[in-house]
Amino acid sequence: MRFCLCAIVVLAACGKGDKAPAADTTATAVAPPAPAPIALADVAGKWTLKTTVEGKDTTVTAALVATATTDGWTMTNPKQKPTPMRIRTDADSIMADAGPFPSVLMKGAMVTTNSVFHLQDGKLVGTMVARYTGAKVGADSVLRGRQEATRMP
Repeated sequence: MRFCLCAIVVLAACGKGDKAPAADTTATAVAPPAPAPIALADVAGKWTLKTTVEGKDTTVTAALVATATTDGWTMTNPKQKPTPMRIRTDADSIMADAGPFPSVLMKGAMVTTNSVFHLQDGKLVGTMVARYTGAKVGADSVLRGRQEATRMP
């Protein structure tokens, strides 16, 4: 009797292995292709850079000089000397850090900006974070904004 029960259990266990596993019907997520890396030679030249501050009706226009390398980039605000920019790239992004330099928006304050640009439809578009220091800086010591640069003729 015991032998029969054992044989039935073994046969039942072996019988399950004869069936093919069910096909996986869940879609496999495929990551989108990585964006093409930015070539700084494609953006080299002179640009008009407009920065619009979030939550304010304020736009600052500056001149941007871009080179084919990470060296020699500058931003010139109205009535100021050119400010050197520190440039690095990652995939399709250009990261630009500038400052500290005298603020256009807050008299007596110094500002450091961090921007990220992408080349879209022949324009440099992106975002900016400005950090202010100085005696006259109030609650708005950090401002965010949108940037768009168009090539100068």
